[in-house]
Amino acid sequence: MSMLTPPGMGGKKYRITGDRYPRMRRPRHRRRIVLTLVATVCVLGLTGWGSLQLIDVFGGKSSTAQAAQGKEKCPTADSAKGPHAKPAAVRPLPEPSALTVNVFNATPRSGLAKSTADELKKRGFKIGKVGNAPAAYDKKIKGSAILLGPKSAVDGPLKVLATQLTGVEQKTDDRKGTELDLLIGDGFKELAKPQEAEKSLALLTQPSPRPSKADKC
Repeated sequence: MSMLTPPGMGGKKYRITGDRYPRMRRPRHRRRIVLTLVATVCVLGLTGWGSLQLIDVFGGKSSTAQAAQGKEKCPTADSAKGPHAKPAAVRPLPEPSALTVNVFNATPRSGLAKSTADELKKRGFKIGKVGNAPAAYDKKIKGSAILLGPKSAVDGPLKVLATQLTGVEQKTDDRKGTELDLLIGDGFKELAKPQEAEKSLALLTQPSPRPSKADKC
């Protein structure tokens, strides 16, 4: 019996016919595992790339682009004024000794104008007329006081005098001179404390810088 003859075949010989031969195949489950891993890597890669794109759109790149556009559209203070522009000169405020103040009492309380004038004199102001208020204002001022002066005194003398009082109203008229009127009203109690007045005057002479329109851009 040939060794190629399976046992139990009685010694018969069999011929293998046909042109197909058995082939050794890898288990199919390994291929599935490999394909699954490849698909997972692709999905993770696409997800990460998409996340980066969203971050760029809603995060740094868009804000950077907007900031760059804002800088291009927003002119600076120097460019807004022109290449040959000079910084605006700050008008110095007058000293109290350069101001003449008329003190008028518009209340029924007697002696109020004189005591107030004496205190202003101690603080360096020149005192002009002292007495009762004109009929147009007498017993008609409900607030603390009214400061009256020429139109040219709005940006300087009236502001300096206003540092000595609280809650005052500033007005102008067509007077020719430079004297100021302090009209004491019913709500007046006393002048501001010397320390408070000096602090207000210091802030007035050295104001904090305000941002320009170009800075706000």
